[in-house]
This record gives sequence, structure tokens and C-alpha cells, in this order.
Amino acid sequence: MNLKEAITKLYAWQNKLSAYNHAMSIIYYDGSTVAPKKTAGNRAHTLGILSEEMYNLTTNEETVEMLEFLDAHKEELEEKEQRIVYLACKGMKEMKKIPIEEYIAYQELLVNAGDVWHTAKETDDFNLFLPYLEQIFECNKKFAYYCAPEMHPYDYWLDQYEKGLTMEKCDEFFATLKKKIVPLIKKIGEAKQVDDSCIHGDFDELAQEKFSLELMKIMGIDLGICGLGTTEHPFTTSIGSHYDVRITTNYDKANFSSSMFSVIHEGGHALYEMNVADDFAYTYLDGGVSMGIHESQSRFYENLLGRSDAFVNYVFPKVCECFPEQMKGYTAQDLYRAINLVTPSLIRTEADEVTYALHVMVRYELEKRVMSGMLEVKDLATEWKKLYKEYLGVDVPNDREGVLQDSHWSGGSVGYFPSYALGSAYGAHLLHKMREEVDVEKCLAEGNFAPINEWNREHIWKYGCLKNPDELLKNALGEDFDPNYFTNYLEEKYLKIYNH
Repeated sequence: MNLKEAITKLYAWQNKLSAYNHAMSIIYYDGSTVAPKKTAGNRAHTLGILSEEMYNLTTNEETVEMLEFLDAHKEELEEKEQRIVYLACKGMKEMKKIPIEEYIAYQELLVNAGDVWHTAKETDDFNLFLPYLEQIFECNKKFAYYCAPEMHPYDYWLDQYEKGLTMEKCDEFFATLKKKIVPLIKKIGEAKQVDDSCIHGDFDELAQEKFSLELMKIMGIDLGICGLGTTEHPFTTSIGSHYDVRITTNYDKANFSSSMFSVIHEGGHALYEMNVADDFAYTYLDGGVSMGIHESQSRFYENLLGRSDAFVNYVFPKVCECFPEQMKGYTAQDLYRAINLVTPSLIRTEADEVTYALHVMVRYELEKRVMSGMLEVKDLATEWKKLYKEYLGVDVPNDREGVLQDSHWSGGSVGYFPSYALGSAYGAHLLHKMREEVDVEKCLAEGNFAPINEWNREHIWKYGCLKNPDELLKNALGEDFDPNYFTNYLEEKYLKIYNH
């Protein structure tokens, strides 16, 4: 095999992988949105077979030979191929360490766990979900040991979602946030509270859907490539490549802002996925490089832009057009203050910017203790309630609004949650840098997202997985990431809202 032949094989192999991913993504999306409730077993059967094919395609002798040949000649490859080979070799070596029967069983477990989680949440029955969750955590520990026995299993998974992230770095990051956020919450709590009555009422779901599609258009999302569905827990997924991206939301008839910010959040994810360089399509580079960087985009659009004074003033007439009766007598400033109400709450996805990181810290502490053997999975619901009381001062009335509220564990995502807080902080630093080149407030006031999107495309999106997250950030920011930009942003914005 010569170098040219090996590169040709590399792209043909990735094309086949992307086709399997396409099929599996469609099945996942269908199962999370419109599939009948009793069809999980059917999907698990199909995904088990497809997972075996993926496993074999990734680890067979021909693939190993090709990747090892290219890795031995990596200095002769262009940057793009070097990165593909690095990521492919890493994936291949780790996959080979996991016994095939365990890998297939785990994929089937996740399908069934997702189905059971939906039922458990609906019926407020943690014990129904418990056996599946115990297996998921056990598999995550076992797979981490197979792949990196020298590492703490939780460090392994943190690194999988955000390259280079460890418990030590997380502890330091969260300590920095708490130092500023906890006193800020106290100051806000002592101030005159915000009236958020304008976002509560009876909001027709069809009107909410109309508004959601309008928001997507304003953000610059191509509705010919990005679809909108509904599900219990909103998410974004690429279907095989960045040429087909789906986002979902959940409509709350009593609070239209719930879906509004889900759509903007997931829309941020979608913009990232859809704007990866075209020549990365159907390769290992097609998609976001890490969950921290991904969340930097979703949280950036949701909060730094979507909850800004300038954007609210622009979008308020459209809100009134969709909900004329509900908005009667209210102003844009009423809406701005309402959507920036700061109050400790139960639900992470609907938490305000200031208290949000505390929701993430709860999950981080629980995952860390389970993965370290310091907490049994069966005790998660009880410990969840204790930490919510300790961190946020709220009483958790049931498991549906407590330990069962997120879908992530049912999908096997252990180590994912810190990415949300990291993403918020990354986003604030990126906004600070963007303002040096883009008049962000003017763009938002005019509903013109094009300059904002172009900056993100040039500095973040187009690179896909070409660069590691720290390298990508350093290049975009011109300096090392600093979480103090985030806490400074929170203090400046919210002390002004609460008249301090």
C-alpha cells in the first residue's frame, strides 16, 4: 500500500462510517420524537446490529492496517489528514479494548434506558429507572478502565467530552465561579424582585411553533437544512453530516419563554454543526470539537444574545404578533426583566444565568462521587435533594423535577454536565473578544445576526474537529481562557437589572 492508496481508503472508510452514523442518528431522532411508546425493543434490535457493524468497521484488520500505515507516515500528510488519522487511531484503539459483546449490549441498554427514563419521569418513579442507571454507570466505569486503566474513570470521561479536562481542573473552575456567584445571588436576593408575569399565561402551542420558526430565521438558520421537532428534553443532532441537522423543543403552554430559549439554545448548537467547512463532510472532522465548545455556542446564543436588552427590544413586536392578548399592556422592558429574573429553581434547563452553574455543580458532584465509589446509584435521588437544598436553597418535591429531570444519564453521558458551565464561561470570553471587531449590540437591535455568525464561523465553526478545544479557544481569544470574564459579565448585567 502506498500513501495515495491509503488516503483514498481512509476517505472511503469514513464515508461508510458516516452512512452508518446517518442511519443510527435517524433511528435515535425518531425514537426521541415521534416513535410510538412501545417500540424501544425494535430500535434496540436494529441498533445492536448496526453497532456491531460499526465496531467491526472500526477495528477490523484492514482498518487497523490502513490507520497504522498512515500514522507511521503522518509527517507526510496535510494538516487535515493528520488530524483525521489521529482521531481515527484514538477511536480505533479504544474501541478494540472494549469487548464487542459488551459494546453491543451497552448500545442496546441505552435505547431501552431512554424509553424507560421517559416513563419514569412521567410517572415520577425513580425505582423504575434505577436498574438501567446502575448498569449505565457500571459500564462507564468498566469502559474507562478498559481504555485508560491508569486514569481515574471520571477523569477519563471528562476528557472524552472536553479534551484535557480533569476533576482537578473542574474543582478549580467551579471554585472560581462560586467565589463571585454566591455573593451576587445574595445581593440580588436582598433587592426588589422582578415581575415576570408577562411570560406566564396560556400560550397556544401552534403560536409558539410559529414564533420558534421565526426565531430560527432571525438567527440565520437555514430551515432547508435544519428541522424542528418536539420531545421531552430538547436536543440537537446531526443526521450523518452537517448537511442535515435537527433541533427539538418542548412547548409549555403556561410559559412561552421556556420553548423560546430552548429553540435559541439548540439553534446555537445547530449553527455550529451546519457551518463546519464543507470539505470536512463525511469525515472525523465533521462536527463540534468538544461539548464545552459546543455549549459555548448554544449558551452564547441563548443567554448572551437572546437575553440581551438589544435583542429583546428587537424581537418584542414579533412576540406581540404571536401572542397579542397575552402581551397586552406589557413593554419590551417588562419582557427583558422577566426573562432575566434570578431565583433559585428546580429545573436546570430553565434556570437563570446566575444560578445555572449551581445546577451543573450538583450534577458534577454526584457523578464524581458515583464514579469514585463514594455514592451508590440507588442513593442519587436522596443526595440530589440534599445538594439542591445546600446549593440552591430549594426543596425538591419529587424525582420528576429532581434526579429524573435530565435525559443525559439515560443516554450514557457521564462527564458531560461540566461542559454546560464551561460553555457559559467560554461564551462570555468569546463575546468580549467579538466586540473588538463587531458592533454586537447594533446587530442585535436590528435583528442582523449575519456579522455575529460570520465572526463565529471564522473563529470557531469552520474548524470542526480540526483543532483541540484549548488551541481553538486560544486562537479565537488571542489569550488563555479566563472564567472571570463570565463572572464579570454576570455582575455587570444583573446588578444593573436589580438596581445595585
